[in-house]
Amino acid sequence: MLVEVVGKNGLEITQAINNFATEKMSKLEKFFNYRDELRVRVLCKVYNDHHKVEVTIPSKHFTLRTEVSDKDIYSAIDLSVDKLERQIKKFKTKVNKILKDREGISEFFAKEQDRDKKIDPQTEIVRIKSYDLTPMNVTEAIDQMEMVDHDFFIFLDETTLKVNVLYIREDGNYALIETN
Repeated sequence: MLVEVVGKNGLEITQAINNFATEKMSKLEKFFNYRDELRVRVLCKVYNDHHKVEVTIPSKHFTLRTEVSDKDIYSAIDLSVDKLERQIKKFKTKVNKILKDREGISEFFAKEQDRDKKIDPQTEIVRIKSYDLTPMNVTEAIDQMEMVDHDFFIFLDETTLKVNVLYIREDGNYALIETN
């Protein structure tokens, strides 16, 4: 398992923070078969009143991601590991079923990439992401959205072959936008 700890917003990653994060993230190794291929990116940010830790674990089958804020950087790292453990346990059977039933799901997030483009600072676009759409049903889209810990998800409906947007409403229910 390779753990990369990065600081942002002026936060300098000390050896103590790096060691702590690496030790805590190594607890997640037990959930994976191919530990030597596992890469974990821990992004630590500092703000005036709190720290934020974003952890991303991309694999060839899925991407796990979590964000946690706390007043203490060490607590935020601890909480992010706890949150990831819950995610992994919750989705272990779902992920196994998806991978067994859907050939090609492993490539779904593999081609996701951030492209560095020069953007006019007057615009509100600050990041561009792209990924290939794989046909799936709504249930699989919900699972994928929850695995990446986002509040929306874009997917290709396997029945209509049209792009759909799934999102979580303020009341906690899911909503679906179907395109024509």
